[in-house]
Amino acid sequence: MKYIILLGDGMADEPLAKLGGKTPLQMANKPHIDWLAKNGKSGLLTTVPETMHPGSEIANMAVLGYDVKKLYEGRGVLEAASMGIELNSDDMAMRCNLVTIENDILKNHSAGHIRDKQATELIHFLNKELGNNSVAFYPGVSYRHLLIIKGGNKNIDCTPPHDVPGTPFRNVLIKPKNEGAKESAALLNQLILKSQELLENHPVNTKRKAEGKEPANSIWPWSPGYKPAMPTLKELFGIEKSAVISAVDLIQGIGIYAGMEVIKVEGITGLYDTNYEGKAKAAVEALKKNDFVYLHVEASDEAGHEGDAELKIKTIEYLDHRIVKYIIEETAKMNEQVTIAVLPDHPTPCEIRTHTRKPVPFSIYSPEGTPDKVTVYDEFSVEDGAFGLLKGDEFIREFLK
Repeated sequence: MKYIILLGDGMADEPLAKLGGKTPLQMANKPHIDWLAKNGKSGLLTTVPETMHPGSEIANMAVLGYDVKKLYEGRGVLEAASMGIELNSDDMAMRCNLVTIENDILKNHSAGHIRDKQATELIHFLNKELGNNSVAFYPGVSYRHLLIIKGGNKNIDCTPPHDVPGTPFRNVLIKPKNEGAKESAALLNQLILKSQELLENHPVNTKRKAEGKEPANSIWPWSPGYKPAMPTLKELFGIEKSAVISAVDLIQGIGIYAGMEVIKVEGITGLYDTNYEGKAKAAVEALKKNDFVYLHVEASDEAGHEGDAELKIKTIEYLDHRIVKYIIEETAKMNEQVTIAVLPDHPTPCEIRTHTRKPVPFSIYSPEGTPDKVTVYDEFSVEDGAFGLLKGDEFIREFLK
């Protein structure tokens, strides 16, 4: 038996008045995802412990069966792994967003989803102006970048920028959790303020403003941590060969620590315009030489952060028509049977434009399994599923049975 997880990041939502009291998942035309539910077994999965922030890094690690309370070390360290950056024991790695500040308000978390070329130019510029023996900036994908502080203290209170759109940025600057972290908090806040001075009139932003686009006029560091000690999937569950496909460094970094092959696909963006077909084909090819494939699609999460329910419906339909359909058809032709699971990592409700820790719906289709009574896939239908409510590593263990 081979296994593939199809992860629609942030796909779950809440009922919206503008959708007649339905969720984007309920409104979307998704016959192939529904087919997996109708021919498989479903349930709900708690991916984020009550005491932890509902971030994608925590939720995706949980989907893969990791004890996040014990092993989680922040988003930055995972993205560093994806970028091939080796961390020393005293390196504090942080996600570093490019964001838009307007009239002292944190307008958005993504600088208008700035593209790679312009973002890379800005990050290299910041590293030249602000980098030194203790501070280093590394370019990532779109608005998602990396900041490493040598000797940094991770006991700081950092607000994820996607949690607070519309908030005065000074209200959510970094705060120390103890005396020992005061220096690190002060340094990071200084970098934020200095970045605003440097970026405001940079040619990239002058051009963006002239084109009516959001300027990338500030950095926003968050999710600090040190190099983790994560066991591989082989060590945890005996999975010999595995692969991950994702547009974002975060998921690739989880894959690297998990001992998975990271498969690059041309034209993937992390947005609604990603190369869905390329991902689907790469996943099927990966299944031919691996026991387990983790296919991650970011688009629905970004639509949720934008508060765009219509776009979120479209991203779910793209996932269904352009990935799930192909996976179902092609795996049915394979010599070895394939178990398929579909789920989000966490909800990203359009109304609040950020993540929640509410349990997520999942369906698992196995050619050898007996279906339960669930016939469509959404946040509420799966409540009648055979699996009930799972937590911890219960989902991955059921999936791999």
